Amino acid sequence: MRKNFGMKRLLPALLAAAVAVAASGATPVHAQAADAGPDFPDPARSTMPEGAFVNVENLRKLAPGMTKHQLYDLLGAPHFSEGVFGVRRWNYILAFRETDGGVIKCQFQIQFDSHHLAQAYYWKPEACKNLLAPPAPPPSPAPVAPMMAVTLSSDAMFGFDSATLTPEGRANLDQLLSRVQEASHIQDILITGYTDRIGSERYNLALSQRRAESVRDYLASRGVAPSAMQVSGRGDADPVVQCNDRKRDALIACLAPNRRVELKGTAKARM
Repeated sequence: MRKNFGMKRLLPALLAAAVAVAASGATPVHAQAADAGPDFPDPARSTMPEGAFVNVENLRKLAPGMTKHQLYDLLGAPHFSEGVFGVRRWNYILAFRETDGGVIKCQFQIQFDSHHLAQAYYWKPEACKNLLAPPAPPPSPAPVAPMMAVTLSSDAMFGFDSATLTPEGRANLDQLLSRVQEASHIQDILITGYTDRIGSERYNLALSQRRAESVRDYLASRGVAPSAMQVSGRGDADPVVQCNDRKRDALIACLAPNRRVELKGTAKARM
Protein backbone atom coordinates (compact mmCIF):
# COMPACT_ATOMS: atom_id res chain seq x y z
CA MET A 1 0.00 0.00 0.00
CA ARG A 2 2.80 2.40 0.82
CA LYS A 3 4.39 1.64 -2.58
CA ASN A 4 1.17 2.42 -4.46
CA PHE A 5 0.70 5.62 -2.45
CA GLY A 6 4.21 6.79 -3.43
CA MET A 7 3.59 6.11 -7.11
CA LYS A 8 0.35 8.08 -6.96
CA ARG A 9 2.28 11.10 -5.69
CA LEU A 10 5.16 10.75 -8.20
CA LEU A 11 3.05 10.34 -11.35
CA PRO A 12 1.44 13.85 -11.33
CA ALA A 13 4.91 15.41 -10.93
CA LEU A 14 6.25 13.53 -13.95
CA LEU A 15 3.21 14.53 -16.02
CA ALA A 16 3.63 18.18 -15.02
CA ALA A 17 7.28 18.11 -16.12
CA ALA A 18 6.33 16.57 -19.46
CA VAL A 19 3.70 19.25 -20.05
CA ALA A 20 6.23 21.99 -19.27
CA VAL A 21 8.73 20.57 -21.76
CA ALA A 22 6.05 20.31 -24.45
CA ALA A 23 4.90 23.87 -23.84
CA SER A 24 8.43 25.22 -24.25
CA GLY A 25 8.90 23.43 -27.58
CA ALA A 26 12.08 21.80 -26.24
CA THR A 27 13.52 18.77 -27.95
CA PRO A 28 14.60 16.00 -25.56
CA VAL A 29 18.18 16.49 -24.41
CA HIS A 30 19.36 13.11 -25.72
CA ALA A 31 18.45 14.27 -29.25
CA GLN A 32 20.50 17.46 -28.88
CA ALA A 33 23.76 16.31 -27.39
CA ALA A 34 26.19 19.25 -27.34
CA ASP A 35 29.02 17.14 -28.77
CA ALA A 36 26.98 15.97 -31.76
CA GLY A 37 28.39 18.63 -34.06
CA PRO A 38 26.37 21.24 -35.94
CA ASP A 39 23.06 20.10 -37.39
CA PHE A 40 21.54 23.25 -38.79
CA PRO A 41 17.76 23.45 -39.17
CA ASP A 42 15.99 24.36 -42.42
CA PRO A 43 16.11 28.19 -42.73
CA ALA A 44 12.51 28.13 -43.97
CA ARG A 45 11.44 27.13 -40.44
CA SER A 46 13.02 30.23 -38.92
CA THR A 47 10.91 32.92 -37.31
CA MET A 48 13.27 35.38 -39.06
CA PRO A 49 14.24 33.83 -42.41
CA GLU A 50 15.33 37.28 -43.61
CA GLY A 51 18.01 37.33 -40.90
CA ALA A 52 18.62 39.70 -38.00
CA PHE A 53 21.24 42.44 -38.04
CA VAL A 54 23.13 41.87 -34.79
CA ASN A 55 25.83 44.14 -33.45
CA VAL A 56 29.12 42.62 -34.63
CA GLU A 57 30.79 43.79 -31.43
CA ASN A 58 28.31 41.65 -29.48
CA LEU A 59 29.26 38.61 -31.57
CA ARG A 60 32.93 39.23 -30.84
CA LYS A 61 32.17 38.99 -27.11
CA LEU A 62 30.92 35.39 -27.34
CA ALA A 63 33.04 32.80 -25.54
CA PRO A 64 32.63 29.30 -24.08
CA GLY A 65 31.09 29.22 -20.62
CA MET A 66 28.57 32.01 -21.14
CA THR A 67 25.10 31.57 -19.69
CA LYS A 68 21.88 31.68 -21.67
CA HIS A 69 20.95 34.94 -19.98
CA GLN A 70 24.21 36.52 -21.16
CA LEU A 71 23.74 35.22 -24.69
CA TYR A 72 20.11 36.36 -24.80
CA ASP A 73 21.24 39.83 -23.78
CA LEU A 74 23.74 39.97 -26.66
CA LEU A 75 21.82 38.18 -29.44
CA GLY A 76 18.17 38.13 -28.48
CA ALA A 77 15.89 35.11 -28.68
CA PRO A 78 16.75 32.17 -30.98
CA HIS A 79 15.17 32.29 -34.44
CA PHE A 80 13.65 28.83 -34.44
CA SER A 81 10.78 27.37 -32.38
CA GLU A 82 13.07 25.19 -30.31
CA GLY A 83 12.54 26.67 -26.89
CA VAL A 84 14.88 28.75 -24.79
CA PHE A 85 15.58 27.26 -21.37
CA GLY A 86 15.44 23.48 -21.58
CA VAL A 87 17.29 22.98 -24.88
CA ARG A 88 20.92 22.33 -25.74
CA ARG A 89 21.05 24.30 -29.01
CA TRP A 90 20.09 27.78 -30.10
CA ASN A 91 19.94 28.63 -33.79
CA TYR A 92 19.95 32.02 -35.47
CA ILE A 93 19.99 33.50 -38.95
CA LEU A 94 22.24 36.55 -38.92
CA ALA A 95 22.51 39.23 -41.58
CA PHE A 96 25.59 41.30 -42.41
CA ARG A 97 25.70 44.39 -44.57
CA GLU A 98 28.32 44.38 -47.35
CA THR A 99 30.24 47.48 -48.39
CA ASP A 100 28.37 47.59 -51.72
CA GLY A 101 24.99 47.57 -49.94
CA GLY A 102 24.27 43.86 -50.36
CA VAL A 103 23.39 41.51 -47.50
CA ILE A 104 25.08 38.26 -46.46
CA LYS A 105 22.98 35.77 -44.47
CA CYS A 106 24.61 33.20 -42.19
CA GLN A 107 23.26 30.48 -39.93
CA PHE A 108 24.69 30.50 -36.44
CA GLN A 109 24.38 27.80 -33.79
CA ILE A 110 25.25 27.76 -30.10
CA GLN A 111 25.59 24.42 -28.32
CA PHE A 112 25.29 24.09 -24.55
CA ASP A 113 26.66 21.56 -22.10
CA SER A 114 24.67 19.75 -19.44
CA HIS A 115 24.93 22.79 -17.17
CA HIS A 116 23.36 25.01 -19.86
CA LEU A 117 26.59 26.89 -20.45
CA ALA A 118 27.78 27.71 -23.98
CA GLN A 119 30.15 25.00 -25.13
CA ALA A 120 30.67 25.59 -28.87
CA TYR A 121 29.71 28.01 -31.65
CA TYR A 122 29.19 27.04 -35.32
CA TRP A 123 28.65 28.91 -38.58
CA LYS A 124 27.09 27.94 -41.88
CA PRO A 125 28.81 28.57 -44.16
CA GLU A 126 32.02 28.31 -42.15
CA ALA A 127 33.46 31.38 -43.88
CA CYS A 128 30.88 33.55 -42.09
CA LYS A 129 33.03 33.59 -38.96
CA ASN A 130 35.55 35.68 -40.90
CA LEU A 131 33.01 38.51 -40.82
CA LEU A 132 33.87 38.95 -37.14
CA ALA A 133 37.51 39.70 -37.83
CA PRO A 134 38.29 43.21 -36.63
CA PRO A 135 39.00 45.69 -39.40
CA ALA A 136 42.62 46.08 -40.37
CA PRO A 137 44.23 48.97 -38.54
CA PRO A 138 44.99 52.01 -40.67
CA PRO A 139 48.56 52.17 -41.89
CA SER A 140 50.90 53.88 -39.51
CA PRO A 141 51.70 57.40 -40.61
CA ALA A 142 55.15 57.84 -41.99
CA PRO A 143 57.47 59.20 -39.32
CA VAL A 144 57.99 62.91 -39.35
CA ALA A 145 61.45 63.86 -38.21
CA PRO A 146 63.16 67.21 -37.93
CA MET A 147 65.49 67.99 -40.78
CA MET A 148 69.05 68.73 -39.87
CA ALA A 149 69.58 72.46 -39.54
CA VAL A 150 71.67 73.64 -42.48
CA THR A 151 73.66 76.85 -42.49
CA LEU A 152 74.85 78.19 -45.82
CA SER A 153 77.41 80.94 -46.09
CA SER A 154 75.78 83.91 -47.75
CA ASP A 155 79.14 84.79 -49.29
CA ALA A 156 78.89 81.51 -51.20
CA MET A 157 75.24 82.20 -52.06
CA PHE A 158 75.26 85.92 -52.91
CA GLY A 159 77.69 88.59 -53.87
CA PHE A 160 78.65 90.91 -51.03
CA ASP A 161 75.79 93.30 -50.25
CA SER A 162 73.56 91.46 -52.78
CA ALA A 163 70.35 89.41 -52.61
CA THR A 164 70.79 87.76 -56.03
CA LEU A 165 71.75 84.10 -55.95
CA THR A 166 75.08 83.33 -57.59
CA PRO A 167 75.57 80.22 -59.81
CA GLU A 168 77.47 78.69 -56.90
CA GLY A 169 74.59 79.50 -54.58
CA ARG A 170 72.08 77.79 -56.88
CA ALA A 171 74.34 74.74 -57.13
CA ASN A 172 74.57 74.57 -53.32
CA LEU A 173 70.77 74.63 -53.03
CA ASP A 174 70.37 71.98 -55.74
CA GLN A 175 72.74 69.68 -53.88
CA LEU A 176 70.97 70.25 -50.57
CA LEU A 177 67.54 69.67 -52.09
CA SER A 178 68.67 66.47 -53.81
CA ARG A 179 69.95 64.98 -50.54
CA VAL A 180 66.71 65.75 -48.71
CA GLN A 181 64.32 64.60 -51.43
CA GLU A 182 66.06 61.25 -51.90
CA ALA A 183 64.91 60.18 -48.45
CA SER A 184 61.86 62.27 -47.66
CA HIS A 185 59.11 64.68 -48.62
CA ILE A 186 59.65 68.15 -47.23
CA GLN A 187 56.85 69.03 -44.83
CA ASP A 188 57.88 72.53 -43.91
CA ILE A 189 61.02 74.62 -43.96
CA LEU A 190 62.01 77.87 -42.29
CA ILE A 191 64.49 80.02 -44.19
CA THR A 192 66.23 82.69 -42.14
CA GLY A 193 68.62 85.25 -43.58
CA TYR A 194 71.32 87.08 -41.64
CA THR A 195 73.83 89.85 -42.34
CA ASP A 196 76.91 91.14 -40.59
CA ARG A 197 76.85 94.35 -38.55
CA ILE A 198 78.22 96.55 -41.30
CA GLY A 199 75.50 99.00 -42.37
CA SER A 200 72.40 100.33 -40.68
CA GLU A 201 70.06 98.06 -38.76
CA ARG A 202 67.16 98.88 -41.09
CA TYR A 203 69.19 98.21 -44.21
CA ASN A 204 70.58 94.92 -42.91
CA LEU A 205 67.13 93.72 -41.85
CA ALA A 206 65.76 94.34 -45.36
CA LEU A 207 68.80 92.71 -47.00
CA SER A 208 68.50 89.58 -44.85
CA GLN A 209 64.78 89.33 -45.71
CA ARG A 210 65.46 89.61 -49.45
CA ARG A 211 68.12 86.92 -49.27
CA ALA A 212 65.74 84.53 -47.47
CA GLU A 213 63.08 85.25 -50.12
CA SER A 214 65.58 84.54 -52.94
CA VAL A 215 66.29 81.11 -51.43
CA ARG A 216 62.55 80.43 -51.05
CA ASP A 217 61.82 81.41 -54.66
CA TYR A 218 64.61 79.20 -55.97
CA LEU A 219 63.47 76.18 -53.95
CA ALA A 220 59.90 76.75 -55.18
CA SER A 221 61.19 76.69 -58.77
CA ARG A 222 62.65 73.26 -57.96
CA GLY A 223 59.35 71.78 -56.76
CA VAL A 224 59.13 72.67 -53.07
CA ALA A 225 55.61 73.85 -52.28
CA PRO A 226 55.63 77.57 -51.48
CA SER A 227 53.09 76.94 -48.72
CA ALA A 228 55.64 74.68 -47.01
CA MET A 229 58.18 77.48 -46.67
CA GLN A 230 58.39 80.46 -44.36
CA VAL A 231 60.98 83.21 -44.61
CA SER A 232 62.42 85.50 -42.01
CA GLY A 233 65.07 88.20 -42.08
CA ARG A 234 67.00 88.71 -38.86
CA GLY A 235 69.52 91.32 -39.95
CA ASP A 236 72.70 91.23 -37.83
CA ALA A 237 71.00 89.34 -34.95
CA ASP A 238 72.57 86.26 -33.35
CA PRO A 239 76.13 86.81 -34.61
CA VAL A 240 78.34 83.74 -34.82
CA VAL A 241 81.61 85.65 -34.42
CA GLN A 242 82.69 88.97 -32.98
CA CYS A 243 85.32 91.00 -34.83
CA ASN A 244 87.22 94.15 -33.89
CA ASP A 245 89.30 94.67 -37.04
CA ARG A 246 89.73 98.33 -37.98
CA LYS A 247 90.47 97.86 -41.67
CA ARG A 248 87.28 97.36 -43.70
CA ASP A 249 88.56 94.49 -45.83
CA ALA A 250 89.82 92.61 -42.77
CA LEU A 251 86.54 93.29 -40.93
CA ILE A 252 84.45 92.04 -43.86
CA ALA A 253 86.51 88.85 -44.03
CA CYS A 254 86.29 88.30 -40.27
CA LEU A 255 82.53 88.78 -40.19
CA ALA A 256 81.88 86.30 -43.04
CA PRO A 257 80.38 83.58 -40.73
CA ASN A 258 77.68 86.03 -39.63
CA ARG A 259 76.52 86.50 -43.24
CA ARG A 260 74.54 83.31 -43.58
CA VAL A 261 71.24 81.67 -44.49
CA GLU A 262 69.82 78.99 -42.18
CA LEU A 263 67.34 76.33 -43.30
CA LYS A 264 65.43 74.30 -40.70
CA GLY A 265 62.35 72.16 -41.09
CA THR A 266 60.69 68.76 -40.95
CA ALA A 267 60.45 66.00 -43.51
CA LYS A 268 58.20 62.95 -43.96
CA ALA A 269 60.06 59.74 -44.76
CA ARG A 270 59.32 58.15 -48.13
CA MET A 271 57.48 54.82 -48.01
